[in-house]
Amino acid sequence: MSALVSRGLRQWQAEALQQYWDTHPADFLVSATPGAGKTTFALTLAERLIESRAINRVIVVVPTDHLRTQWADAAAARGLNLDPKLANSAGPVRKDTSGYVTTYAQVAGHPMLHRARTQNARTLVILDEVHHAGDGLSWGEAVYEAFTPAQRRLCLTGTPFRTKEDERIPFVRYEDSDDGLLSLADYSYGYKEALAEAVVRPVVFAAYSGTSRWMNSAGEVLSASLSDAGTKAVEEAAWRTALDPAGQWIAHVVAAADSRLTDIRESGSPDAGALMLATDQETARAYAKVVKKVTGQAPVLVVSDDPRSGKKIEAFTKSTDRWLVAVKQVSEGVDIARLSVCVWACSFRTPLFFAQAVGRVVRSRKPSETATVFLPAVRPLLALAASMEEERNHVVRVSDKADDLADLERLVSEPGEADFTALGAEAEFAHLLHGGRAFVAEVGRELTDEDEEFLGLPGLLTPEQTAALLASRDADLRKSKPASLFDEMEEALDEAPDWRDLDTLRKEVHGLVGQWAGRTGRSHSQVHVDIRKAVPGPPSAKASWEVLVARRDYLLGRVG
Repeated sequence: MSALVSRGLRQWQAEALQQYWDTHPADFLVSATPGAGKTTFALTLAERLIESRAINRVIVVVPTDHLRTQWADAAAARGLNLDPKLANSAGPVRKDTSGYVTTYAQVAGHPMLHRARTQNARTLVILDEVHHAGDGLSWGEAVYEAFTPAQRRLCLTGTPFRTKEDERIPFVRYEDSDDGLLSLADYSYGYKEALAEAVVRPVVFAAYSGTSRWMNSAGEVLSASLSDAGTKAVEEAAWRTALDPAGQWIAHVVAAADSRLTDIRESGSPDAGALMLATDQETARAYAKVVKKVTGQAPVLVVSDDPRSGKKIEAFTKSTDRWLVAVKQVSEGVDIARLSVCVWACSFRTPLFFAQAVGRVVRSRKPSETATVFLPAVRPLLALAASMEEERNHVVRVSDKADDLADLERLVSEPGEADFTALGAEAEFAHLLHGGRAFVAEVGRELTDEDEEFLGLPGLLTPEQTAALLASRDADLRKSKPASLFDEMEEALDEAPDWRDLDTLRKEVHGLVGQWAGRTGRSHSQVHVDIRKAVPGPPSAKASWEVLVARRDYLLGRVG
């Protein structure tokens, strides 16, 4: 079997496949770093199991709708016909297919239907990014109920995951340890191994500091440096201010990242792209306007409320567009190999989200490539960047106090809260993080002819040279930007919203009403009455943009 399974596979894929074939387990968990090729491994295994008649149906479960198409296309390229459009209302699996691709949400919506589809054939179930089976107790129960009858189950993950102690991931084994319950991967392939074998690109982190100014609820004007804020509360306020799309920090970092992107494109990767990550949809729309103003080109904007999101991602993957602005739709599983630059302009700071998002820019295409991630120089993000090459176990914490997963995912609030007003932030290159070390450019150091020769080839520059390059470009940027840029940008951000913006904001308010109603036990109509008392005005269907924003912010202060 060894010669057969290793043909055309990376070494880790062949080893994992051979290990599976030696044991033929009912459940098998593969932990492989983003970009390593988990999809190829899983589809190769499916092919071998079909050839050996161990199975005759494949069901793939993924986190998002776009990944359904991505998996189906990858399977079709190997001659495996998986239906990515099979709805819960469609009934049985079509006889002219080998199976289908569905989402965790669809499984949770009708687990018994998926159980029947599983039982009606000898089925291999592939659970992609299996930590999503722990997104809620009902999701885990649905996955267990639907796929317990499967002949084989393959679980895939690319990053550490953590769930509450009463929400263990189905079909995953655990062992006791000093830190709690540790999940046991049957085969692991980490970022360090992938980097050594040139399966992924090395990542350098360009940390940007600068001074932020804001006003608190008492009317006091405060200021602090991102990289030297002192207390956690001050650091978070400075961070929130820097992320304000109307401020100078975001525009400056976008300009720096766009310059880096140009270097990469001119060095022989003309289709290289950049990804900008926002915290929420409204901010993403504002960031898109900033990118257009700074670069002169409108980015591709991907938000969950847009039914065209999947098609936009697919089109961007095949295009030569420079910029993609998104919230979470491009943070996990999405394979866009041409992404080489990432701007971390969001407030998320969990190891899971960080690794998934950075994983979007580490997919290697040729030698000497280096991914560049631009991020605020705040301690939580710098700690995550410094530990990129560390191996982490998959942990389920055992604690008497339940973790607040919402706090873990988003510990920094966005500008616009009632007790906080962002006034402005200046950006300045702080240092380069590479291999867990910080490299600071020498003061006054001029770029040499050798530096200039290799500007677009960061993989050939030493970390010290790369730091000097970024610092030099940063200084040039501050000198050359027109004084009117940010005034013009603020005018662009203040443009009247169209009906789509209003509709999206109404939906956001309605969703927050539902969350608050669920927490308080009050009806939706009662919550609406409370909101209209707190923020006077007509019903949401007739309310102005300003009233809807105020109501949204009022609700975020309670449910966020």
